[in-house]
Amino acid sequence: MSTVRISTNEELDELLSRPSPALIALMERLEGDLLVLGVAGKMGVTLAMAARRATDAAGVSRRVIGVSRFGDSRPRAQLERAGVETITCDLLDRAAVAGLPRADNVVFMAGRKFGTVGSEHRTWAVNALAPANVAEHFRGSRIAAFSTGCVYPVRLPGSGGCVETDAPDPVGEYAQSCLARERVFEHLGRRDGTPVCLLRLNYAIDLRYGVLHDIARRILDGEPIDLSVGHFNCIWQGDANSFALLALRECDVPAAVLNITGPQTLSVRRVAEDLADALGRPVRFSGEDSGPVYLSDAGRAVARFGTPSVPLSKMVEWTACWLGSGGESLGKPTHFQVRDGRF
Repeated sequence: MSTVRISTNEELDELLSRPSPALIALMERLEGDLLVLGVAGKMGVTLAMAARRATDAAGVSRRVIGVSRFGDSRPRAQLERAGVETITCDLLDRAAVAGLPRADNVVFMAGRKFGTVGSEHRTWAVNALAPANVAEHFRGSRIAAFSTGCVYPVRLPGSGGCVETDAPDPVGEYAQSCLARERVFEHLGRRDGTPVCLLRLNYAIDLRYGVLHDIARRILDGEPIDLSVGHFNCIWQGDANSFALLALRECDVPAAVLNITGPQTLSVRRVAEDLADALGRPVRFSGEDSGPVYLSDAGRAVARFGTPSVPLSKMVEWTACWLGSGGESLGKPTHFQVRDGRF
């Protein structure tokens, strides 16, 4: 990885979708086609591309299909260039979902977070009703369903973070609706014998967005880094893509749960200082670390899939190079500082 140079969106997407040996081995053994629902979101395009590339590398004949409303035509064109079939579908439309092709393997990525305040009904519909439509239609398929570490209670940094057996305690309607999504998949999975794995993700890193991007952007703009939320977890999006697809082999009845994040609890201050050094810029801080934050323990996923391939030091280096050379930003802040559940 040390010789990797990333200067264009195409190079970045190639790296994010580069399949690991473990993923290629999985695709060689996995039976059936794969559908990625909600594919046009921030992670979906490169996840579907990784699945296509791993399938091709394994020498297996398999349809990889991306499903979305595709309000923006660019993700659809990118997917089709990569050999991923695409289908337009609103997952809130039960009849439309019923018309989707059946597949043995499903990755559910649809969700709504930002804009919840003032439009709570829409967030609950997307995060709870769409999963019901999907679980009904794909009964019996393996379903790896994305969730969030926000369903957990906050924890002190020294705790190591929440583990999968900790009781959820979601704050705010976004996190509550995400727990509802989990419960819908769990209930219908138990009823219909559908194996499910719930993926509680904490902060995937793409150079165009993510916690590191947010911190580096503030340094470049001369703005202080808020330390009131002083710690976080993150994982390179390419590793998160791989882990999510590998989780298809973890699907079970009742639903399995996996935390998807990096193995470390990271200090905002330390990461900001490292980014500032890499950018050659000064850094200022405001506020003080005020205690518990959203943190997850990734030990179970690491035990199953191995340590993520891209360490923090490389993510810091790549983020600084990307933004320092004028790389694109998606303009989608993570708001990782939020602890009151209002998004």
